[in-house]
Amino acid sequence: MKIIIDGFKLRAHHGVMEQERAVGQDFEVSLWFNLKEYDGSDRIEATVNYAEVVGVIEAVMAEPSALIEHAVTRIALALRQQFPAIGEGQVRLRKLCPPLGKELSVAAETYI
Repeated sequence: MKIIIDGFKLRAHHGVMEQERAVGQDFEVSLWFNLKEYDGSDRIEATVNYAEVVGVIEAVMAEPSALIEHAVTRIALALRQQFPAIGEGQVRLRKLCPPLGKELSVAAETYI
């Protein structure tokens, strides 16, 4: 069983530049992960609750990091710690419209 959350957008204060951390900017988190086991039932206890996954992402993103590499790693590790049922997966963190003074729509990092 593969769980997918795609395109979760939120505002956070990550970045190397002082302005990024002061005013914040928009980010997008997408992820997928396999469940180590799934019994095929219709019980929420048999899977991972999407709302709880989003809550963990929000909590991690609320704590600023200079590097998005660090932030995406913290998200992945927090999810694995909170949800032991998570097996193999991938988390992608995208900084939307990074402030580089150039036309660039996204800068992204992926944790596998």
